[in-house]
Order: sequence, then C-alpha cells, then structure tokens
Amino acid sequence: MTDRAWLALGRIPGLGPIRQRALLERFGAADRCFQTGAGALQDLGLQAAQIAALQKAPEDVLTPADRRWLESPDTDLCRWTDGDYPPLLRHISDPPLLLYLRGQRACLNQAMLAIVGSRSPTASGVATAEAFARNLGEAGLIISSGLALGIDAAAHRGALNSGTVAVLGTGADLIYPRNHLQLARQIAGQGLILSEQPPDTGPRSGLFPRRNRIISGLSLGVLVVEAAEGSGSLITARLAMEQGREVFAIPGSIHSPLSRGPHRLIRDGAKLVESAEDVLSELGPLYAVLRDGQAMAPAADWQPEDPAQARVWAAMGFDPLAPEQIANRCGLTLTELSAILLDMELQGYLAACPGGRFCRLPPAS
Repeated sequence: MTDRAWLALGRIPGLGPIRQRALLERFGAADRCFQTGAGALQDLGLQAAQIAALQKAPEDVLTPADRRWLESPDTDLCRWTDGDYPPLLRHISDPPLLLYLRGQRACLNQAMLAIVGSRSPTASGVATAEAFARNLGEAGLIISSGLALGIDAAAHRGALNSGTVAVLGTGADLIYPRNHLQLARQIAGQGLILSEQPPDTGPRSGLFPRRNRIISGLSLGVLVVEAAEGSGSLITARLAMEQGREVFAIPGSIHSPLSRGPHRLIRDGAKLVESAEDVLSELGPLYAVLRDGQAMAPAADWQPEDPAQARVWAAMGFDPLAPEQIANRCGLTLTELSAILLDMELQGYLAACPGGRFCRLPPAS
C-alpha cells in the first residue's frame, strides 16, 4: 500500500512538492492522506479537484503506467522519508518528495559533480566533456547530467565506467531524445536514471528547467562546457549558485558564441578550470569525505567535551548545513556559533564546504 500511496500522491493534479510535504506533515504518512475528510484538506488550501482525488483510495488514483512501474523488476522509488534520500538534494528550496529510479540506487549517496553544456557543441567541446567526465570519474566522483544532446551525452559517455546519473525531465520510463535509448540502457546498467516526474510523462518545455534544479541539487558543483547565451545549462549554473554549490566553467575562444556562457559565468564568480585537478582542489574536504564513504558512517562513539560544541555536533550530520541552519537547530546566535565552528574546524571535527556551509568529519585519531 505504501508505494501505491506515494505514486498516487504524485498524481494529484497541480500538487507540487510544497503541498505534498504539507499533507505528509499533517497526516503522517502517504496512505493517510487519502480517504480523509474534506474539511482538513480545505484547511491546507487545496483546490476542489485535489480534494476530490484525495478522497479516493490510492489504487483508484493510479494510472496504468503507475501499475506497470510497480510491477517492473528493474524500477525503484526513493521517498522523502527514506534514509538514503540524497542529503544534498534534501536541502534545496523545493526538493522532490519522490524520485523514480532505474539502475544502481547506491549512486544516490555518492559524491557527484554535474557536467552540462550546449546541445550543439563543437567536436572539441564533446572531447573536453568526455575527458573531464572520465578523469573526474576515475578520481571518485559520480557524474550527473540531463541526458540531453551534445555535452550532456558526452559527459555520460565519459563516465560510464565509473558511474553516472541521468536526471530526466520526462518520466523515468521514457527516454528523450529517443536516439539516446542505447546510452540510457548503459547508464541504467552501470549508473542511475532518475526523475521526479510520474511514469508516462512526456517531454514538455516547462519540465526541463525544473529538472535542472535536481541536477545541481544532487551535486557538489556544476561544470559548464560550452554554452551560448540563453542556454539551459546557464539555468543549471544559476540554480547551483543559489543552492550554495560550486560553479566551474571552461573558457574558450572569444570568437565563439559557445564561449559566451562560460565567460559570463566566470565574470560572475565561477571558477575558471583547465583540468580535472582544478575542480577537485576547489571541492575540498567535502569531496574527500564523500569519496571515502565516511559521510554515511557517523562517529557515534565520539562526543565533544565542551557543552556548546556537543550541541553543535548533535545538530549536524554529514550533509552540509549553512550556519543559519545550524544556529536555528542549536538555539545559538550566529556570533556565538561562528567561534564554535572555527574551533571545531581547527580541531578536525568539521569541514568547511562549498557555499560557506559545514559538515561533520570523523575526528582525527
């Protein structure tokens, strides 16, 4: 029943992640959101059509595509409440409550870097994207992208052997563009395909910008390889900046229209990179923690002796948090917290992460 209720929740017309989360907080579980009183639903500001759908049983809301998804042996779901929901994605402003998965679920909690760029790149751009993806993958990063033509596809191909995640703007059961069917099969076999869209959702222009927030939200940073002004990859880069991620750009010829996007990003503060080592050095200690698998293994037997540090330690996880988030959890002012964070970082208990955030590190022995 639980999986059916989650899929049914995704079928309520016009119900986005914020309202879905409000329902879950109100009723406690996905199946309890259904067949409930209209009054409680009206209190949440739901529309008449949404209330009518939620008064049905989940089974009656599902589509044939949903049932096929549930019956397929090679599909999976990652719910907001699951312990392996991607920690970086959880902290963006509007994280999806449900991810539809095909492939290797373990990729969700590995360190990722997004590589995006033009759908009509030069031959040099394709070779550059493949080389960066291959080298960064060999260094331990999972490469995420959007399975689009051009740079996205080149990044996925370069990272096939080390692991790559394709985030779709369609349902995870539909591959767009269709000439990427074989590449998608390879990704599902060695990496992961995911989408927030329900099964049988076809390509629509408004879904791809929303898809981009997931690409950046999953990743430690975004690398842009060739992009004209107005390119969708610049949307991904802007979202990454808003989410506190690192943004990297590869410069090109001043005479090429495909250099204008990266050059503008560099003027706006993106890191100019010429090699995979440039990216790895900027990502810093957070990449090292995730790469070595320590982020999923808290040092449960260690507690700071200082009471204030103990409060901060207890409030944090291995997913990066902004100082404001930590202060709210601990009941400290930012001034009080600043000195504590600095002291804990110097002791090797915390790491400074991209975007001015902090995460736990296993203490030095």
